[in-house]
Amino acid sequence: MVEKFVEEYAKLSSNEPNKIRVERVNINSTYSEITIFASTADAGKLIGKDGKMISAIKTLISGCKVKDGISYKVIVKPIDG
Repeated sequence: MVEKFVEEYAKLSSNEPNKIRVERVNINSTYSEITIFASTADAGKLIGKDGKMISAIKTLISGCKVKDGISYKVIVKPIDG
C-alpha cells in the first residue's frame, strides 16, 4: 500500500513518469526500505531543494507506522538513461 502511494506520487511529480520504479524490501517485521528509481533529473526533483520534497514524502508515510507498526526508510536512486 505505501509503496503504491509513493510510486503514484513520484509519477505525478516527475517529467518522465514511465521511468519511475519503486521497490520495497522488508528488512524485518517492523522495518522496510522503499527505494524510488528515477531518471537523474527526476531524482533531483524528488529530493528537492535542501531535501524538502523527500522529507515531505517521509512525513506523509510516517503516518502509516501508526496503522501497521512498520517504520519506513525512503531512498531515491537515479538511473541512467
